[in-house]
Amino acid sequence: MRTAYRVDSVRAAERALMARVPDGALMQRAAAGLAVVCGQVLGRVYGARVVLLVGSGDNGGDALFAGARLARRGAGVTAVLLASERVHGGGLAALLRAGGRVLDAAPGDGSGVSERALAALDGARLVVDGIVGIGGRGGLRAPAARLVRAAADSGAPIVSVDLPSGVDADTGQVRGDAVRADATVTFGTYKPGLLVDPGRAYAGAVRLVDIGLDGELHAHEPALEALQYADVERLLPVPGPESDKYRRGVVGVVAGSARYPGAAVLCVAGALRGGAGAVRYVGPAADAVIARFPEALVSAGPPASAGRVQAWVAGPGLGDDAAALRDVVAADVPVLIDADGLRLVDASAVRGRGAPTLLTPHAGEAAALLGVSREEVEGARLDSVRELAARYSATVLLKGSTTVVAPPAGGGAVRVNPTGTSWLATAGSGDVLSGLAGSLLAAGLGAGDAGGVGAFLHGLAGRLAAEGAPVGAQDVADAVPLAWRDVRG
Repeated sequence: MRTAYRVDSVRAAERALMARVPDGALMQRAAAGLAVVCGQVLGRVYGARVVLLVGSGDNGGDALFAGARLARRGAGVTAVLLASERVHGGGLAALLRAGGRVLDAAPGDGSGVSERALAALDGARLVVDGIVGIGGRGGLRAPAARLVRAAADSGAPIVSVDLPSGVDADTGQVRGDAVRADATVTFGTYKPGLLVDPGRAYAGAVRLVDIGLDGELHAHEPALEALQYADVERLLPVPGPESDKYRRGVVGVVAGSARYPGAAVLCVAGALRGGAGAVRYVGPAADAVIARFPEALVSAGPPASAGRVQAWVAGPGLGDDAAALRDVVAADVPVLIDADGLRLVDASAVRGRGAPTLLTPHAGEAAALLGVSREEVEGARLDSVRELAARYSATVLLKGSTTVVAPPAGGGAVRVNPTGTSWLATAGSGDVLSGLAGSLLAAGLGAGDAGGVGAFLHGLAGRLAAEGAPVGAQDVADAVPLAWRDVRG
């Protein structure tokens, strides 16, 4: 499991470790790792022009010490200081001893950024962003923003120290100008803002440098966790020698309408590939479903009369059939609600359920449920998914460029999905995910695991189906067995 911790947890762990190691040891470990990655980006260090954008605080110190290491290997290193009166003294001295050059970003007349500082970026082969640390909030100030724009215009790769400056470490929010890095070297542990959009898109390739924090972080709860292959393999429901279709679980699907019969077909497609032993379809698209999937068990409804199930999926293409949705919500089994079901469902009925509930909105649906704009949800994905989970006392899977899953009541670690591709932004893809995750619920996974594993397999199936080209939702459903086999080795 990959984990990420909030800034306050990281700070506390660093303090505890610094009390047990020699003064400056953590910064030297960080700088050594940063210098290694910078060397890998450069390829040839000797003779390379490197520019450090240095703010106050430890991030600036990390950049200066790493710059000193590169200078000792023959790089021409120039540090541009954005806060010369608060620069890290030890790092600055180390760079100067190694033969580095220092420029003040301020021109002295209060006009913003000196021409010498801007000119230093011309011809640079690498720019190191050490402007703002993980405690920074809000976008970059005007002088720093101008330097960052010049760095981007230079065409040189940008490596950020710990986190791209201007990105919120705890949430991934970007509230103004920020660095768009080609790579980010983070220390000790991942920060949530590196794994969740929009911050993830600013981070580039993320490299984690071990500075010895693991033992101290065990005392803190992670804010974010990401399933890895081994975690998903462990959770996948695999039939045993005595399994039959009922022991493996039966998932009920209430989806589709006269206007949207395809939603029912795609939801059933996902459900059939999700690990349950059988799928019961209830709704007006029975003919379309049975024509495509003769193994499905179909019924005209209502859901309560369709036969026993271990979980329900309700909502994709449902239209305005609120009665069927109420029937499902009243059932004493896990329920996944998506699409039209999110528009029709009564929040108090969800909160009053005894069995688990998994809601799977995209950003637009989440915005409608929260009464905010879609842009607010997309800009603050962690806050939004936690708020929804708290309001509904349900597990919430927020779909999008970064899919995140929050536990009921919004407490505990949010799970972020590491797989996926932008080609999954296609009609019906979410219907496949709903069926897939609902089938995992019926097979016995908890709501959080069903959401996390379902999103992982769905994202991986999207990659395998697309291979860099457009795909349809049915292609994604057909690739789920490939993803399953890929996970299992």
